[in-house]
Amino acid sequence: MTATPLSLPVPPPKGPEFGAGALIVCESLVRIYQTGSIEVQALQGLDLIVESGEMVAVVGASGSGKSTLLSILSGIDAPTAGRARVDKWDLLAMSRADRVRYRRHAVGFVRQQTSANLVPYLTAREMVDLPMVAARVPARRRRERSRELLDALGVGACADRRPAQLSGGQQQRVAIAVALANEPQVLFADEPTGELDTATSAEVFGALRDVNRRLGVTIVVVTHDPGVSGQVERTVAIRDGRTSSEVLRRTATADNGDEHVIAEEYAVMDRAGRVQIPRDYREALALTRRVRLALEPDHVTIRPDA
Repeated sequence: MTATPLSLPVPPPKGPEFGAGALIVCESLVRIYQTGSIEVQALQGLDLIVESGEMVAVVGASGSGKSTLLSILSGIDAPTAGRARVDKWDLLAMSRADRVRYRRHAVGFVRQQTSANLVPYLTAREMVDLPMVAARVPARRRRERSRELLDALGVGACADRRPAQLSGGQQQRVAIAVALANEPQVLFADEPTGELDTATSAEVFGALRDVNRRLGVTIVVVTHDPGVSGQVERTVAIRDGRTSSEVLRRTATADNGDEHVIAEEYAVMDRAGRVQIPRDYREALALTRRVRLALEPDHVTIRPDA
């Protein structure tokens, strides 16, 4: 008697990979810190996509997870679970040697504290030169690159000055030049204007936008200041370890020829279908533990559970 072969269900074809083609992809990213018997989950399944050439601000309150995200993307920290990729680099699978190469060549980093970015006894030119020496860039190319970057950031005249001889804005511009020395694809900046006044902050952000446009460097800025986010076209908000909303800005021209900026806010749906509803929305409609969902022809309604 011949046995009848089993007919197994054929799995449906997989869709395109989440973030396929993007420069930065985080999918269901988790980071857990263990301190004795206490476990802190800084990232709780965060999703994020950044396209090549974008300039993005990541905003959130203290403890929201934004600094943890930046540490992971810059190669300083390693995620606990999920997926994190920057270009060809898998941030979960890198060896120690890979991490050194990644931080030396693929990304640049600017910290809030200028003392952490600059060497007090070196001139601006020498500081930009330093990471290229570590990367074994020929001396002639180092001189050209240092001059190009300092001029591009408006501090060419400060090339022979040490940090103590520079203003706060000039120090941050030099720090940006140092971070760009080895031609990284991505520049990460952690509160780059946190120690600067309003006018100087605007100048530094102008320099970052100029670098983004002229050099094509992708820039991710982390800040707790919502006002800073208005300096970029896309703002991603993080709350409780997940991306919660995005604001997209575009320039429109009125009938009279005047240009104005239109900002549109979107809630972010993660890979599990979860959406974080802003607090003022929840409080206005008394949305608590359960809500009613209804599928309409072109939208979904959310109502209180009455």
